[in-house]
Amino acid sequence: MRPSTLRALNRAAELTRQNRLTEAMLIAEPVILTADEYEGEEIRRWLLDHVADFTGENYPDPKELP
Repeated sequence: MRPSTLRALNRAAELTRQNRLTEAMLIAEPVILTADEYEGEEIRRWLLDHVADFTGENYPDPKELP
């Protein structure tokens, strides 16, 4: 994933935790929509791995569940 994409996703997560969802979407949506299929897959994996970054809640890692 490009560093600029990762920065945008991290910033969107930060804004989401601050209840600034509209701003978060304005930052994240363009990088998600312009990603090619490979980067898009990396973004999907990153989002799944970083749910708590957006919600501020800690969920168990699905890979560690029985």
